[in-house]
Amino acid sequence: MKDWNGKRYWLVGASEGLGRSVAEVMSRAGVEVIVSARSEDRLKELVADLPGKASYVTVDVSDRESVEAAAKEVGEIDGVVFLAGIYWPMKVHEWDIQKAETMADVNFTGAFRVVGSVIGDMLEKDKGHIVLTGSLSGFRGLPGTVGYGASKAGVMYLAESMHADLRGTGVKVQVVNPGFIKTRLTEKNDFTMPFIMEPEEAAKEFFEHMNDDSFKKSFPMLFSWFFRVSQFLPDWLYYRIFA
Repeated sequence: MKDWNGKRYWLVGASEGLGRSVAEVMSRAGVEVIVSARSEDRLKELVADLPGKASYVTVDVSDRESVEAAAKEVGEIDGVVFLAGIYWPMKVHEWDIQKAETMADVNFTGAFRVVGSVIGDMLEKDKGHIVLTGSLSGFRGLPGTVGYGASKAGVMYLAESMHADLRGTGVKVQVVNPGFIKTRLTEKNDFTMPFIMEPEEAAKEFFEHMNDDSFKKSFPMLFSWFFRVSQFLPDWLYYRIFA
């Protein structure tokens, strides 16, 4: 376990679900957390409940000016964790352009905005830690995930590209790819979700990854193998099974 005492991290998308649980785990480890989301009431409640030093800054990740203003208010940090996400199940036959754009704008372009607001300072100091949240759904196309899966695949590629560029520097990049987590988002699903996890359990897995030097972590482990192996299947077999 790394020494987290006195470290200062900005957690974006921390008012609900996995983000809230990650904030709790990091706070208990001695990290000073600055939590961000759109809901000021939820952030105030979270800060009051956290055991360690904490504060909040509201932000709308779909608005570049909001992100840049929040980053300026947050100030100097040791790392940023991007957890913001929105989800609606969506098949091509039920295309909703507004929901699809929102998923892309929050989940993927939101990550661009947040990374862009901190990366310059990290590169200048040759020091920093960036953690992005992907998804098992981002490994390969799945039915009913037109907006969400595509946005998460983009986040995963972003993390991979940054990791390639920043190897050998003092700026560390990691990506975490969870499966199903019991939140208000997965409550929208009307199908059985294998290996679904409680947010607290998923947050422990998330933070364990932040404690090691590896780039990528996908979990739950057994379920993640299913998705990773699928990348090696020929198209005719993959789509016969998954579509």
